[in-house]
Amino acid sequence: MTQAAVSRRLNWRIGTVTGIRAETPSIRTLVLDVPDWPGHLAGQHIDVRLTAPDGYQAQRSYSIGSAWSSPPGTVELTVQRLDDGEVSPYLTDTVEVGDQVELRGPVGGWFVWRETQTPPVLLIGGGSGVVPLMAMIRQRSLAKATQPFRLIYSVRTPEDVCYAQELRDRVRDEAGLDVRFVYTRKAPEGWAEPPKRIDAATLNTYGWPPEFMAETFVCGPTSFVETTADILIALGHDARRIRTERFGGK
Repeated sequence: MTQAAVSRRLNWRIGTVTGIRAETPSIRTLVLDVPDWPGHLAGQHIDVRLTAPDGYQAQRSYSIGSAWSSPPGTVELTVQRLDDGEVSPYLTDTVEVGDQVELRGPVGGWFVWRETQTPPVLLIGGGSGVVPLMAMIRQRSLAKATQPFRLIYSVRTPEDVCYAQELRDRVRDEAGLDVRFVYTRKAPEGWAEPPKRIDAATLNTYGWPPEFMAETFVCGPTSFVETTADILIALGHDARRIRTERFGGK
């Protein structure tokens, strides 16, 4: 996918839901067939627009979870339900296979990973912030890239882990991929650490050393992203190599 494709004018398209997967009790993945989809980079997102019978419209942005060519014309959106949301409850609780969704994208050119980037990669996700990071992991596999990847994934409980089985399978089968879970509310039985938030010790132990000059991607709620980025810089990581994305919206 070229930079020209990233920066072109974006048009609204209609995607048809061809599959639905439950990821956690509050998160599910929609598999969409999108005619004339131009492809996307791992880390980009899509705008979704819903229109009510009375003409009222609500629009939100969601990260793309799929690698850009798996298969061509297919886009996966992993959406977490927010109980007071306008868009997410419809996407997680109402949409069925065969329904159509209006979308526009791909959007964004900064928070992206390309397989031509050679340094090690550190991915740090909070909650559903893991979605664009998973796209990067999938793109690495699809491209048969060999850059070492480390994912530090902060979730409330084991039941809140998105892509749980796929992550286990990939760690087992793909060389150079490591995943570390950080549980903030409840840890699995026998887990070595009590529940806690990501801190300096976590990043110092499970991240890459600053001298490795890793490409670092941090995604999650604003407070999570800001705190994590501040810790990384305090540990000596180059701020120019830290890319952040905050999510919000309903």
